Amino acid sequence: MKNTQPPIDNLQAQDATQHGHEIFMAEAIIEAQKAATLMEVPVGAVVVLNGEIIGRGFNQPISSHDPCAHAEVMALRDAAKRIENYRLVDADLYVTVEPCTMCSGAIVHARIKRVIFAALEPKAGVVCSQMEAFKQPYFNHEVEVISGILEEQSVKIIQDFFKMRRAQKKQLKKEAREALLKGAPE
Repeated sequence: MKNTQPPIDNLQAQDATQHGHEIFMAEAIIEAQKAATLMEVPVGAVVVLNGEIIGRGFNQPISSHDPCAHAEVMALRDAAKRIENYRLVDADLYVTVEPCTMCSGAIVHARIKRVIFAALEPKAGVVCSQMEAFKQPYFNHEVEVISGILEEQSVKIIQDFFKMRRAQKKQLKKEAREALLKGAPE
């Protein structure tokens, strides 16, 4: 009978890799929390090269008045400045939410080796939700993809953020109604 299980050394290597992914994704989650404190959609990203974080970023298009200031782009910019090269060959990008079209293009142009993301983005994600952007034949670079690393934590941050935003909007509407009623003639 043929043994179909990988050797123990291979399993240990897989566990070590999983643990490494979780460590770097936890750093991306810290970046996402920074975005939430600015009332930005809480997405965070880190760029890792040779086991070291070389770039960090979080969503900030509203606060920076920059439509391109997504977490991934900010992390890519930070990494490129740090290594003084716009090509981030052999680097990995950890991001808390599946990248959008714009970010996927930037990832390809930066020559990121692998994208590791936590949570799917069913509406705007293009790595696997709406399309498989990195598998398009017209791209001149292939990007590996790993998903689901610390997914529950990332989903919770997003859900909590939008729950809080909905509560704020509801409160503002209530206050506006009360102000109208106070100002109405009796």
